[in-house]
Amino acid sequence: MKLSPEQLERFDRDGYLFFPGLFTPEETGRLTQAVPELYGRREAYNVREKGSEAVRTNFAAHLYSEPFARLARHPRMIEPVEAIFGEKLYMHQFKINGKMAFEGDVWQWHQDYGTWLNDDMMPTERAMNVAIFLDDVNEFNGPLMFIPGSHKKGVVNAQHDLTTTSYPLWTVSNELITQLVDRAGGKRGGIVSPTGPAGSMILFHSCLVHASTSNLSPWNRVSVYLSLCAVSNHIRRFKRPEYIAHRDFTPIDCLPDDCLLQDYPVDLPWKSGMPGSALVTSTEPIATTRKAA
Repeated sequence: MKLSPEQLERFDRDGYLFFPGLFTPEETGRLTQAVPELYGRREAYNVREKGSEAVRTNFAAHLYSEPFARLARHPRMIEPVEAIFGEKLYMHQFKINGKMAFEGDVWQWHQDYGTWLNDDMMPTERAMNVAIFLDDVNEFNGPLMFIPGSHKKGVVNAQHDLTTTSYPLWTVSNELITQLVDRAGGKRGGIVSPTGPAGSMILFHSCLVHASTSNLSPWNRVSVYLSLCAVSNHIRRFKRPEYIAHRDFTPIDCLPDDCLLQDYPVDLPWKSGMPGSALVTSTEPIATTRKAA
């Protein structure tokens, strides 16, 4: 999948691109069918909502689930980012976010790169998210909200919020959010919220400031996020568990475009269980001469 000059220009200006219905119902159905079993596991990689059994985030499914291992190598998700960065990518993070009906909590205003910089010592913002909707997303079930052009500010001041939700984030203050929204157009486009059918895809810059509200509707809003990083920009610290911030910097090789519909063989290193080493962390930087695994 190649981006046009117009799309590249729009991405540079706004910090995101939206592709409604890019994946077919059959393709997304293969993924959706696998989610309940993954969410039902009592494992560290399933982070649940505060005071609830609802899964907020499932991490690293591409290491133990065949459908998601194939998605992690899908050319529609990988190739546009490779083109933007001009080099091969590795998987920094893989998550299935479950904004579940009535129980899905907020994601505070934040930049993803703020967390990747502060926690993982990722050198620069040469990383980004590519998301695919597994459910229809509307204005009621907690859609993503972006501040267009906010990525142009680079890394902004953030505070480590350890209490609001069950998952810690480096969050942006209300004052700065107000300034960024005003700068982006205020009530006339200062906040945008892409909505669309299951199978839609969003590509967004790691410095784009974004958030989502709680889901008070009766409709789930499950989405998969591939956090893709340029291999040369790999993280320099293993402060977080490996299921959250991956330590294998091997470049991703894409499968054929029909990989969600065909049973191409994929490696599942955690199929028999997450290794104990995935929980080992350190606050010390790794050697910068470390090569890709």
